Amino acid sequence: MDAETEQVIQGALRWLAAAQSPSGAWFSAPNDNKHAASMTGYTLMAFLVNGHLPDEGEHRKTVAQGLRFLLETVQPDGNLRDIDGKSYMYSHGIVTTALASIYGQSRDPALRADLERMVRVILSAQNKEGGWRYQPRPKDADISVSVLQVVALRAAKNAGIDVPQETIDRAIAYVRSCHHANSGGFTYQPGRGDAGFARTAAALYSLQVCGEYTDPRLGPASAYLLANLRQKRWWTYGNYYAAPALFMMGGDSWKRYYAEMRKELLAGVRREGNQAWWDTNLDNQKDGVGPVYCTAVYTTILAMPYHYLPLYQR
Repeated sequence: MDAETEQVIQGALRWLAAAQSPSGAWFSAPNDNKHAASMTGYTLMAFLVNGHLPDEGEHRKTVAQGLRFLLETVQPDGNLRDIDGKSYMYSHGIVTTALASIYGQSRDPALRADLERMVRVILSAQNKEGGWRYQPRPKDADISVSVLQVVALRAAKNAGIDVPQETIDRAIAYVRSCHHANSGGFTYQPGRGDAGFARTAAALYSLQVCGEYTDPRLGPASAYLLANLRQKRWWTYGNYYAAPALFMMGGDSWKRYYAEMRKELLAGVRREGNQAWWDTNLDNQKDGVGPVYCTAVYTTILAMPYHYLPLYQR
């Protein structure tokens, strides 16, 4: 890690800590708390990948407050109720991943009980093809929602939570069914549309998270990602998965990817005093996610070489 990148990472963590609300949550924008749980989940992952835990590191109090907020959103049935009163599998996946990553190192019995309930929701929401969709019911599926559940299950399994192998096998089958043989990439749903950068990143990471390190689709998928790094649609979301996917691939693929991402992220960062942040998606989409999401995701990407989390290790 070079000095400039390290400085930006530490500045971004300070900015994120300062952006935390009194409740412990992070919001996508000052007047938009609709997705507070998912924003808090993504932000906690940025701290975790840098080695900060609820009882360890410079930002331990910030992490502890964020964890407390997330636990308050977990309902008795295991569903996650965001501030708007609804349950989304996007939020459910990232929050489960964050909680599992913390539990894996804290072994807090109270945290385990909530985590097990959240895992049961994911298991029950898997559809017959092996994937997941927006709502916690087994009716439909797409690769973007499915990757969040697959990663959450792997994080939980790493932490010692029981995850049936049958669930993993069915998830692998679903991801493979989205493969687009002509391009080497993956589609949003089986046999629908063309391959895309974000969906290919999600699939590549999903397969490796499930332990499929020798799947013949991995090589073509990584080549697709490297050939389409400038594909701007869902660029921020896609790179959240492209980074760990290519990090796990290693070798020249990772070296090329990280060099290009580092250059672009450092060119787009804003700095003031000892803080650093990104105030917009570098893909220029007007999707309203705001600076918290961008800063959390880009910080996580830059910090990948620290190798702290088992979830980002092969």
